[in-house]
Amino acid sequence: MATKKGTGAFSAEERAAMKEAASEARAQKARAGKADKAAADLADVLEKIAAMAPTDRELAEKVHETVLAAAPGLAPRTWYGMPAYAKDGKVLAFFQDAGTFTARYATLGFQDVAQLDDGAFWPTSYALVAWDDQVARTITDLVRRAVG
Repeated sequence: MATKKGTGAFSAEERAAMKEAASEARAQKARAGKADKAAADLADVLEKIAAMAPTDRELAEKVHETVLAAAPGLAPRTWYGMPAYAKDGKVLAFFQDAGTFTARYATLGFQDVAQLDDGAFWPTSYALVAWDDQVARTITDLVRRAVG
């Protein structure tokens, strides 16, 4: 967990993520209706991935490739400064690198639009520390289920 710096309820990392989200919202509004919106959103995602530490970058690249292969209809975009994948304009899945919040592991998370419901209790985020064929298969299955 990130240490709190300064005063207030949010860490410096959390405040930076909120500022990033506000910047993204302004960019999304400016791009609305433009033909190159999808290309610009994809470029933003690839830029965020490229800026990650090597281990996180490798995982993010694999997640990016796997998500888009499993659900080509998802739209890549950034969300709180993280690579994310939207369905009908709403974030369905996101990748959070370990470095941003000084966490022990990267995370693949799903928002409430994901169709992962399984009874009264189910996971919506997954720790990600390494990549192998089983991880790729599991993520592919999760993304396909999440899309519905």
